[in-house]
Amino acid sequence: MFTPVKSTKVYEQVIEQIKYMITSGELKKGEKLPPERELVEKFQVSRTSVREALRALQIIGLIESRQGGGNYIKDSFDDNLIEPLSMMFVLQNSRNSEILELRRVLEVETARLAAKNISDEELTRLKEIIDRMKDLPDEKENVVLDKELHYVIAKASGNNLIMSILTAVSSLMDSFIKEAREAIINKDENKSVLLEHHENMYIALKNHDEKEAGKVMKEHMNLIIRHMDLY
Repeated sequence: MFTPVKSTKVYEQVIEQIKYMITSGELKKGEKLPPERELVEKFQVSRTSVREALRALQIIGLIESRQGGGNYIKDSFDDNLIEPLSMMFVLQNSRNSEILELRRVLEVETARLAAKNISDEELTRLKEIIDRMKDLPDEKENVVLDKELHYVIAKASGNNLIMSILTAVSSLMDSFIKEAREAIINKDENKSVLLEHHENMYIALKNHDEKEAGKVMKEHMNLIIRHMDLY
């Protein structure tokens, strides 16, 4: 519950209380926070302190302000990772291949988890994506479907943290090496190999074969990393 705040850094104590209420489940994703006036009364602090706390929580991505609608706990936190990763990539002079190496590490284990946890509905969606990619003339849509395929596998892992991190890494790829990704996926000599990887992945996931799923994903990522050397 809300408790009175007494501190020289009042707004920081307000932040900590709201963060605790989120982590404890008292405040849930998508839930609206009480109005500023009510927060002032509950915390027994000034409106300035409440506003500073809310502004800080918006900056770190825990809450969002909706015009005319108040402040809400965010529904999704995937975007919170994208900007810090992008800044790290630029400031540390990272190589494009490092993004793919990170994806390989994450996706190999993700594929193993997906083989263990994937549902019939997710298998059906994977089959639909692969079938569409076989004869798809639109190269840009091919890239979109490839991203969706990896998203479905990440979702099938059953690990929300993995999903969030992979979503951020995928967005990082789009920011810095989108053209290279499109060229690799749509290069004629790669199409048949990539399609074979996708079909083998589907079979491994359908058979709940964790070892084979990890092996196929590793081969898939290695192929892409090798071709990244050309860009």
